[in-house]
Amino acid sequence: MIDAHEIARAAVTVRLAGPGDAEAVREIRNHAIEHSTALWTQTLQSPTEGAAWLGAHLERGSALVAEVDGEVAGFAVYGPWRSYDGFRHTVENSVYVREGRHGLGIGSALLAALIDSARAAGHHVVVAGIEAENEGSIRLHERFGFQHAGTVREVGTKFGRWLDLTFMQLRLS
Repeated sequence: MIDAHEIARAAVTVRLAGPGDAEAVREIRNHAIEHSTALWTQTLQSPTEGAAWLGAHLERGSALVAEVDGEVAGFAVYGPWRSYDGFRHTVENSVYVREGRHGLGIGSALLAALIDSARAAGHHVVVAGIEAENEGSIRLHERFGFQHAGTVREVGTKFGRWLDLTFMQLRLS
């Protein structure tokens, strides 16, 4: 017997992002900026900034979107973890789901596809930097085999409080 979650998961389509997805991705990012500690800034992205941010990922082929019922319901990207060439085989991921679309398997579909993409691109490790109280993101990454690599305390601030950053990692090869 298939439950409602399985039906919802079947309706998720993950594909490479394109320039036409910039506004939807920006909307999702700006919502996270305004309402969560997932992004440690309070400065919203303008359309120009959002297109440039996504454009850098499009050039690398490291941006995916998930569609549900023809709407961009989430996105995932990976990019360089650090700029020095010694880190060139390590990338950092980000996965975001549109408000109101959580619990439908969108984050899982995106992370699975992103891991496959990073592996196919020849990367060795994927790192996730997650606000330490974001239990949903931590559980999502754990389900895909990410392991806790450490937590640095009070390294950021937002909404008038100090934030801890938990690092998780997945070895791809």
